[in-house]
Amino acid sequence: LERDQAPNQWRSILRRAGEATAQGIPMRVQVAARPIGLLLGLDATFHPFMGFPTYKSLAHLPLGERARKLGEPETKRRLLSEKSERVAGDGSPIPPLADLLLAQLGVLSRRLFPLGSVPDYEPVPEASLFAAAADRGVTPLEAILDALLLDEGRALLYFPLFNYQGGDLEHLREMIEHPLALAGLGDGGAHVGTTCDASFTTTMIAHWTRDRTRGTRLPLERVVAMLSARNADFLGLSDRGRIRVGLKADLNVIDLEKLRLDSPRLVRDLPAGGKR
Repeated sequence: LERDQAPNQWRSILRRAGEATAQGIPMRVQVAARPIGLLLGLDATFHPFMGFPTYKSLAHLPLGERARKLGEPETKRRLLSEKSERVAGDGSPIPPLADLLLAQLGVLSRRLFPLGSVPDYEPVPEASLFAAAADRGVTPLEAILDALLLDEGRALLYFPLFNYQGGDLEHLREMIEHPLALAGLGDGGAHVGTTCDASFTTTMIAHWTRDRTRGTRLPLERVVAMLSARNADFLGLSDRGRIRVGLKADLNVIDLEKLRLDSPRLVRDLPAGGKR
C-alpha cells in the first residue's frame, strides 16, 4: 500500500523483499489492480453523513423515503449545519479511522468522486466533489450530499483510501511491474458493504492494457501472465496457468474490445438480510 502517513513505505517493503529473496528466502508481494478504495452510499456500510444527528434520526426509513427526506430544503439546511458525532468506540464494529475521516470531510472531498454508470478507478482531480463544489459555488459538504441523493439515494461515491496520494496510479504501476509482484485483491468477503473486489481481474486487463490514458499501459501478455501463470506457480499449482500439452485446459476467451465494468449495485441477499 501507498499510505498517506508513510508514502514511501511500500518501496522499503519491495526493497526488503528483494534482499530476502537474494539471500535465499523467496518472497512475493501482493499488489492490487486499482486503489484500495471504499464505495460509499446511503445504503452502504459507510457514508459521510452517518454520524450526523439529523441523518441518524432518519436512518430507520426505507432508502427512497430517506433520500427524499434528506433532499427537503429544511432538512438539508439542518443537516449541513451539523458536524459528525462519534461513530466508533466500544461495542461498535466501526473502526476509529472512520471518526478521523468524518471530522475532515471538506479536505477529503478532494478524493471523493461520483462512481457513475461506468466506473473510473483513475479519476482526475477535476472530477472530485471538491472541484464540483467549487464550480457550483457551494460547500464540499453540500456537493457530497447532492451526489449521494442521486438515483433515489442509490448513488455510490468512490473514495480511494490508499494508493492514490498523487492523484493517479503511477506508483501502483511501479508495484505491479516489480518482479516479485503478484496480482491479488480479495477483501470483499470481509467488507462486503464497502468493496466489490470480484471485478479486479477485469480492471487489470481492461484498464491497464487498453483504457489507461494518464500514464504508461502494461503489455497484455504481462497482465495475463500475472493473472494466471505467476499466481499458479507461487501456489504450487504446476498443472495449470499456461497453455501447454499435459496441463489443465482452463481457457478464457475474452473479447477485449467489449470488456468493461458496469457500476456495482448493492443487494441484500446474504443471510439475515446482509448487504453486499
